[in-house]
Amino acid sequence: MNKTMIAAALAVGLGGMAQAQDNDVSLQLQWVTQSQFAGYYVALDQGFYDEEGLNVTILPGGPDIAPPQVLAGGGADAMLNWMPSALAARERGLPVVNIAQPFKTSGLMLTCWKDTGIESVEDFRGRTIGVWFFGNEYPFLSWMAQAGIPTDGGPDGVTVLRQGFNVDPLLQREADCISTMTYNEYGQVLDAGVDPAELVTFMYEDQGVATLEDGIWVLEQNLEDPAFVEKMVRFVRASMKGWKWAEENPEAAGAIIIEYDETGAQSEAAQIRMMQEVAKLTAGSNGALDPADYERTVATLLGGGSDPVISTAPTGAWTHVITDQALN
Repeated sequence: MNKTMIAAALAVGLGGMAQAQDNDVSLQLQWVTQSQFAGYYVALDQGFYDEEGLNVTILPGGPDIAPPQVLAGGGADAMLNWMPSALAARERGLPVVNIAQPFKTSGLMLTCWKDTGIESVEDFRGRTIGVWFFGNEYPFLSWMAQAGIPTDGGPDGVTVLRQGFNVDPLLQREADCISTMTYNEYGQVLDAGVDPAELVTFMYEDQGVATLEDGIWVLEQNLEDPAFVEKMVRFVRASMKGWKWAEENPEAAGAIIIEYDETGAQSEAAQIRMMQEVAKLTAGSNGALDPADYERTVATLLGGGSDPVISTAPTGAWTHVITDQALN
């Protein structure tokens, strides 16, 4: 083979590699494979990503995986993250941008024992409350700051228990209240034999301190690349198709999750129940971030008194560039 032919072959080969690479998308989840992420697994399973010419890899999360760190290190093209965590990371110097928001409503709440006498937020004073960390603590800390309740213990404040991602602190009476999601841990409490009448819950949505959850985030500099933008347009379009399919077919979506759960730790019944609850949170979203929801989240995070989650209102933290193309 002469030099001209070799050069031509290399050009074709490298072009093919570049084209294949342009179609590869890796998504870092916030947690393990479960119906919280059903839209993406459905899109994978039902061929919606294939229809867009994409080769999508879904990376499960876990207690030791911080999606912003994975994104910063180049380990994923996009991540799922709660907005408080993402905006806090942006303020610390990681230029993340929200390109789509499949979740319209927050599923976060505190679940408390009713026999503690807790009936209102003021009753949290002097109590022990389980709180998730790794970025999940921000909504709670902001809520307490707005309510004027210290989080360093004492009779007038709350004692914050660093809660693992389980419900043991409540069941074992180590905490008066714990963090739960409507679609996950609350069901675990009931599965342990607790009657709903024994509990009192405080939805962040009802308290006016709800923040956006499970948005799709990418690095700002990548949005300067037209090829990356075009790839994300296809990814978001297919993902939202997966989410709407999952909303309409919760039982089938739950079964799909079981197929992709490599741990074997999930049960189909639990995943179907989770999908039915998750569908209530994604309902009403076409994937485009609602600016009013964004502003509400930012206001909540800034409302922390002397210790706000973020110190200034972010600029450039979200864009409609992707969804304007994906949804039209």
